[in-house]
Amino acid sequence: MDDELKIKMYSFTVDCKNPHELAKFYAALLKWEIMFIDEEWACVYAPGTNQGTYPCILFQRNPEYKPPVWPEEPEAQQQMAHIDFAVNDLEKAVQYATHCGATIADEQFSNNWRVMLDPAGHPFCLCQMKSIIESTHFALL
Repeated sequence: MDDELKIKMYSFTVDCKNPHELAKFYAALLKWEIMFIDEEWACVYAPGTNQGTYPCILFQRNPEYKPPVWPEEPEAQQQMAHIDFAVNDLEKAVQYATHCGATIADEQFSNNWRVMLDPAGHPFCLCQMKSIIESTHFALL
């Protein structure tokens, strides 16, 4: 019997009020597949993998969800995490993300990435990263 500890990433879980709608947004943005689990859960996963394959982005219903404020403000809901997506053409990626339903955050801090907000208000970044795009180590992104 192997006593070695094994840990694999299963999902990055995102709270929201409507998991199905947010899953549709990320599936469109990433050109990934959707699995609707039930009214409380939905996930997106890379094409060419089996349904429900991990790692995935999992969306869970939280009726008390409040979107974070970007950038941070005292006494306001703070972001706890965000996803960075490597892109080969930043301006095209921004246009595509807005077509999918994202908005551009009012404040930006670099010319090399754009802070975007998904339809539920979660920040995510589109990062101009040619070396990542061309790497085979990140083929699923």
